[in-house]
Amino acid sequence: MSERLQCEFSLIRYVPDVVKGEYANIGVLVRESGRHGNAAVRFTRDWSRVRCLHPEADVDLLESLESEIASQLEREADLLVDTKPLLSTLEESLSNSVQLTEMRGTLAESLPAELEQLLRLYVEPLKQTSSRRKSKGRTAIVARMRSEFERAGVWQLMRKRIAASQYTQPGDPLKLDCGYRNGRVRIFHAVSLESDVEAAKGIAYSAPALREGVLRVDGAELELTAIVESISTVAEEEQYSFGVQIMEREAVRVLTIADLGRVAETARHELRV
Repeated sequence: MSERLQCEFSLIRYVPDVVKGEYANIGVLVRESGRHGNAAVRFTRDWSRVRCLHPEADVDLLESLESEIASQLEREADLLVDTKPLLSTLEESLSNSVQLTEMRGTLAESLPAELEQLLRLYVEPLKQTSSRRKSKGRTAIVARMRSEFERAGVWQLMRKRIAASQYTQPGDPLKLDCGYRNGRVRIFHAVSLESDVEAAKGIAYSAPALREGVLRVDGAELELTAIVESISTVAEEEQYSFGVQIMEREAVRVLTIADLGRVAETARHELRV
């Protein structure tokens, strides 16, 4: 049996009302014990418990915190400094609505394995209790897209929640899921043709302005890709075909979740991971 790693972990909690003290665990931060221990962070993929606790929760902001924390951890690792002071810095910089618990010791086979185990234990304990409660629509597509990019090791290198307003005009509310640049700018956005075909019309409408704006701001061509369900999983095939056609008419590349493995591998190759 291989020797286990001595690690420490902290739970990341969302506390919408500090007076009531109610909270939902939304993530885990794990680090190897020792001065130069590696560290990793992972947030939940299912925000239903947060929305149940606080329907007005800004989930987009909470999701962005994962990338912010991961980037800070990576910078600390690059500097080969102790990551413990980082915890204090995060606690001071984050609002009271997001809190870190005290670090607790644990023994791990590996850092990634322990991260997944702690997520199952503390953050998503009910995830596997009912096979009937599966996410659907855009939520499911986003989760699958993120998982494939993470598996390829490129998620942390990608831009997330890309504001269309920087390329179109102030006030544009559209946020595109993720993307990266390798010669051209590649942006990926989940669109559910089962539950929200109007979103396909929105992407099609935005595509020309986005393409022009990326060329103007970034000096590069835009490849905009919509990720949709497989046609075999939807009830309204006519609606599905309409959504695909209206996006492709505006030069939006349309791929299904079945193509995500190939897309992620391409990203891994282009980002040289």
